[in-house]
Amino acid sequence: MNPSSHRSFFGFTSLRTAITTFFISVLILYSLYSSKIILNKDNDIGCSLLTSEVTTKENLEKEDITSPPPPPPPPPPPLSPPPPANTSSDQESATPSSTQQKTELKDVAFAIAASASLWEKRKEYIKLWWRPEETRGVVWLDKTVKVSADEAKKLPTIRISGDTSKFDYTNKQGKRSALRISRVISETLRSGMQDVKWFVMGDDDTVFIVDNVLRVLSKYDPNQYYYIGSSSESHVQNIFFSYSMAYGGGGFAISYPLAKELEKMQDRCIQRYPGLYGSDDRIQACMAELGVPLTKELGFHQYDVYGNLLGLLGAHPVAPLVSLHHLDVVDPVFPGLSRVEGLKRLFESAELDSASIIQQSFCYDKKNYWSISLSWGYVVQVMRGIISPRELEMPTRTFLNWYKRADYTAYAFNTRPVARHPCQKPFLFYLTSVKYDDKRNQIIGVYSRIKEPHPYCRWKSESPDKLNSIVVLKRSDSSRWERSPRRDCCRVLPSRRPTVMYLWVGNCRTGEITEL
Repeated sequence: MNPSSHRSFFGFTSLRTAITTFFISVLILYSLYSSKIILNKDNDIGCSLLTSEVTTKENLEKEDITSPPPPPPPPPPPLSPPPPANTSSDQESATPSSTQQKTELKDVAFAIAASASLWEKRKEYIKLWWRPEETRGVVWLDKTVKVSADEAKKLPTIRISGDTSKFDYTNKQGKRSALRISRVISETLRSGMQDVKWFVMGDDDTVFIVDNVLRVLSKYDPNQYYYIGSSSESHVQNIFFSYSMAYGGGGFAISYPLAKELEKMQDRCIQRYPGLYGSDDRIQACMAELGVPLTKELGFHQYDVYGNLLGLLGAHPVAPLVSLHHLDVVDPVFPGLSRVEGLKRLFESAELDSASIIQQSFCYDKKNYWSISLSWGYVVQVMRGIISPRELEMPTRTFLNWYKRADYTAYAFNTRPVARHPCQKPFLFYLTSVKYDDKRNQIIGVYSRIKEPHPYCRWKSESPDKLNSIVVLKRSDSSRWERSPRRDCCRVLPSRRPTVMYLWVGNCRTGEITEL
């Protein structure tokens, strides 16, 4: 063996041993040092916790000595008892109009547009509904007319409209009188009537059911801006003018605050629309500038139709009858009577129950297999066979449109033919008398049949031509429009005489429906 090699191997082994020993020593020292730090840290934490507990205890003891104890927490508020079943708030939400003060006759001022050339004839319409010493309003004429002292007591105040010559009018189909008529509400406002809440406009051939005017206006707040009326029955008229326009002949109402705003700007407004045709479209143009839309009420009737109103009045919508118009154009309401006398008869029923006048109801005679449609205070129609309520509530086409055409597409509502089968041509019974029975507390109306030819019918069912009259019994229901709208129910009563039918009409019982 080489001695030099042996020495080299021995030296390398000694060096490795020394290095290993060194690292082991450093590791042991580091371990000891780390253990000391950890022990010291634990002691520091323990001391700090102990110090904190002592300090907290001292502070609490100090607070107990120097400050009073905190007050106890307030008791919880007492629980409010549950509201009763019918609180006032519940009633208000169910019937919003219950909190609204009812409109009275003294709150309304009527503004009637009239013509001197037609005054002698049309003043009779005004006398029908005007209530001397109760109603307030003005008739505005274009010229002076002669009125006797006695007659003046039965009519509104008569005044002459202001000069409108300064306004432009360029419509070649219309008349300048439209300018004058459009200003009658503003002129009535300027007349100085006190405590007016509503202004109601109409023509001299408009007939109002005054109690129903009040019922409709009672639904609305007179301190807000309201423009209330209805459209025409003619679809063509509504397209030509506007579905957003209240027709003046049918009448419309304007609340007092809105009338004040209209009066301030109307003369400027109508000067901007010289090409418009009539007065009501000028009013609507000003309402558009004021930003007030039309609030529609179905009881205002323009009646832009010709012929017999049976179809319309015999199937009136479920709404109070407010007005009738164009009475010189249509046939008399009751056959065999003049226009004025026919309206007087209608008003006899309205005096006993104005809320129910012209309201339609249906029933069926199960024994004879008849359909019966009653328009209270006006007419009863009896038809063979069963006609559904869905059909009965549609007006029959007994009238022509404003252009004297039998065009069923010309109306703004659904219509139906008078009879879909010759055997179903209605037998008509018009009101002939009405009275109030104090003992029975009910209204008794007698409806007599109009003798007119009927087509031959092969049906084997009994014919209504054996009937001569129908007696209708009813109780007055002045608050019907304070409830949700609903038709009255009709019931056929037993009769000892084959020529007389007895009907009862009134509020529907719970669960009662119109069915055979």
